[in-house]
Amino acid sequence: MVAAILGALISIYMTIFKLTANEAMCLGNGGCSTVNSSPYSEIYGIPVSIVGLLGYLAIIIVLILENYVNFFKENGPLLEFGMGLVGVVYSAYLTYLELYVIHAICPFCVSSAIVITLCLIFALIRLIKQPAP
Repeated sequence: MVAAILGALISIYMTIFKLTANEAMCLGNGGCSTVNSSPYSEIYGIPVSIVGLLGYLAIIIVLILENYVNFFKENGPLLEFGMGLVGVVYSAYLTYLELYVIHAICPFCVSSAIVITLCLIFALIRLIKQPAP
């Protein structure tokens, strides 16, 4: 849960940066500005950071619902694994774009990629440890 919360916080930060274009929020080599001004920073006008935030919030909600709803108790680890896998694949695609198309690295994007990878690893461990029905 901590990793998903951290990912949500990173996504909120990047959403604020995207919507305000506050250059002071961009740390490091200025790659945040280059990445956030690229056409790949939005999907149909929606900032990618909001998509990431929704993904992290979905993981958090499933983790919370596991304590209250039988469906999520039984299927939560599999759902989290699926969401984490989609997140890692999309994050890998975005990292590819940063490296080979945009030619800029955003430290917050890299941080989010690391966090979603941790979410996937934690979900995989929980899935493996889950008792058989």
